[in-house]
Amino acid sequence: MTDLSGKTALVTGSVQGIGLAVAEALAGAGARIAVHGPHVDDVAHAACERLRDAGAPEVRLFPADLLDPEGAGMLMREVADWGGADILVNNAGIQRTAPLAQMPRETWDAIIAVNLTACFVTMQAALPTMAERGFGRVINIASVHGLVASKDKAPYVASKFGLVGMSRVAALEYAAAGTKAQGGVTVNCLCPGWTETAIIEPQIQARAETHGGDRDAGIAELLAEKQPTQRTSDPSEIGALALWLCAPVAHNITGTAIPVDGGWTAQ
Repeated sequence: MTDLSGKTALVTGSVQGIGLAVAEALAGAGARIAVHGPHVDDVAHAACERLRDAGAPEVRLFPADLLDPEGAGMLMREVADWGGADILVNNAGIQRTAPLAQMPRETWDAIIAVNLTACFVTMQAALPTMAERGFGRVINIASVHGLVASKDKAPYVASKFGLVGMSRVAALEYAAAGTKAQGGVTVNCLCPGWTETAIIEPQIQARAETHGGDRDAGIAELLAEKQPTQRTSDPSEIGALALWLCAPVAHNITGTAIPVDGGWTAQ
């Protein structure tokens, strides 16, 4: 079992979905958790309580709007004052769909700001301290769309391809930091396919409408089109993989983009 006692993990977008599942896995291994969401509300407080129940010795909520160019920087300064992040999971992300010719410029700007620029800011702030400590883990939740494209998702695909590329650069720059005994500093991407989260709900509903409102039929159509296993992933599965990447045994796994996509990118 991975023991993260004494480690601090910052997980962006961790009040629900994949982010909360990853935070819960890290909390169960003994990490204290810096929870991030855009607002202080009942959902955020419920997430914090869930992480305490999972085993986190300390949980603190850091609200920050990553659409704001200064939001990510403010978040990292506040987390640094709390002791800094040994583990950084960039999970916060947004998606909007439209054909390229009809995609509003403001939608492009928003998606790039949250999905890519904010990750640049958090990594730039966290990695030097990780290198000084000799241990650090950056896990960027990219997407299958960081490896292959789909129609109507130009800004989302661009942001995720960019995140995978930036992560590989960072992995190379910090590859020699730390030692095997310390655990080293690694930077990796996880690339989920269809996963049961709120971000895919608009696509499910759009498909369901073509089947008379049948949600299950909408999900089945999405899976049949892309994911050969015909099964969605659960966020907890992404959490389990993220936890494993934090283990000392994973010290030589860096610069990867790991698909969790039911064979989508194998086609």
